[in-house]
Amino acid sequence: MKNSSLEIVAFCCHYCAYAAADLAGSSHLEYPVEIKIIRVPCSGKVEITHILKSLEKGADGVMVAGCEEGNCHFQVGNLRARKRVEYVKKLLEEAGWEKERVEMYNLSAGEGEKFSRITREFVERIRELKFSREGGRK
Repeated sequence: MKNSSLEIVAFCCHYCAYAAADLAGSSHLEYPVEIKIIRVPCSGKVEITHILKSLEKGADGVMVAGCEEGNCHFQVGNLRARKRVEYVKKLLEEAGWEKERVEMYNLSAGEGEKFSRITREFVERIRELKFSREGGRK
């Protein structure tokens, strides 16, 4: 399977995660082409339905990336997002899907290198899950 056969949706908060992605790009740090970034005002605005709809429409994995805990520009938005991500993980597990397809990350605007690293790691995780689900077919 080609790398581009994966689709990962990354909901990134405007103030931190999106800024980190922008920094990664402007610093010429590579991050996977499979990542489709959706900028949101705050990770707390990402609803359970947004995550589930992304998966329903064919995303292989979904990342929600917000400000570092304790530094949310909207005070508790990232805490709300983490609870929602954990709930979706439980739903996926109950439905027989891998809960690892969904993950929450926290980072600051200046962490372009971290954004690059976590996206590469997440894509590799999803690639492994998809490979094992398809019975070892590449």
